[in-house]
Amino acid sequence: MRHGKTDWNEIHKLQGRTDIPLNEEGRQMAAAAGKEYQDIHFDICFCSPLIRAKETAQLVLKGRDIPVLYDDRLKEMSFGIYEGIENSFQIPDCPINVFFQNPERYTGVEGGESMEELFARTGSFLKEMIDPALKENKDVLIVGHGAMNSSIVCQVKNIPVERFWEAGIENCRLMRLC
Repeated sequence: MRHGKTDWNEIHKLQGRTDIPLNEEGRQMAAAAGKEYQDIHFDICFCSPLIRAKETAQLVLKGRDIPVLYDDRLKEMSFGIYEGIENSFQIPDCPINVFFQNPERYTGVEGGESMEELFARTGSFLKEMIDPALKENKDVLIVGHGAMNSSIVCQVKNIPVERFWEAGIENCRLMRLC
């Protein structure tokens, strides 16, 4: 599940690792998701430590006795010096646009992560945390971010990086991966 909306989502500002809280609409989305998914069983929740994901997990799981474990490997992709940029598509030759239009050609920007680095950290999370939980037949919820979640979807479903965005990671919507 991707976190609920933030003020930066509303104005198309690139968040990345910048720790932006949910806005009121995002809190309402997460609370509504909690009601919508209240009958879905989870044994454990792994969550990004960024506040927008933490708030989402807390609201979605409110009133349920489900442990939430925070893992730095679930933080959003780092966009380095481009974090906080607004409407990148209106900036000619902005390197961030490659990430959204041709992710297979994105190599990262100053102070940010490459696709390889993103896949390496989320891949180690899957191997070290999710694989053992699934072997124990646990139902797992992961609450995170658009790009981070897309990297997990690609790895679990063997989707090539060229189709990185095809999963359509929506705010506060569950995606069943296994």
